[in-house]
Amino acid sequence: MSRPIIAILRGVQPAEAVAISGVILAAGIDKIEVPLNSPSPLESISAIAEAYGNRALIGAGTVLTAVQVQQVKAAGGQLVVSPNCDPAVIAATIAAGMQSWPGIFTTSEAFTALQAGATGLKLFPSDVAGPKGLKAMRAILPVGTQVYAVGGAGPENFAEWVAASADGFGLGSAIYKPGDTPETVATKAQAIVAAFDAI
Repeated sequence: MSRPIIAILRGVQPAEAVAISGVILAAGIDKIEVPLNSPSPLESISAIAEAYGNRALIGAGTVLTAVQVQQVKAAGGQLVVSPNCDPAVIAATIAAGMQSWPGIFTTSEAFTALQAGATGLKLFPSDVAGPKGLKAMRAILPVGTQVYAVGGAGPENFAEWVAASADGFGLGSAIYKPGDTPETVATKAQAIVAAFDAI
């Protein structure tokens, strides 16, 4: 079962990336991003993609340029997540055959992203917009638009966000913090999956 949850491994080290990703996959989360402001992120992405690319969607976060899109593609990534809405990055991602999830906060950014071909939208920071903000935005978004809440959404408020029409979530420190062992991450990931499945 594939859940609409992206595990964000900000700060992960290449030497631990495969082990950390393995326990996340085992828990039932099959979308993983390594932000490009992590240590040697392309090395981590390459290792994870080689180990699990046939059964998971692996890619990068904090992707800010079209050049970075190509670097992620070359490393084996298939997912590009950004904190901002840059039509050039979105277009480069789609042209490369990858999924594009740009960050948006306003309706103008949402429509700019969709017109550029975005796969889905990352509402960020979602804790500032809140479920009410998403609900209001949903009234004018095209039917079928996928919106993931990122930054402040987690197991403790999944139900509230889903009630407000969130399609999925991106989770960072709730699932991984630098220094976490695979065992710690496994426990966190299992709790996240249990909370999501209980909605």
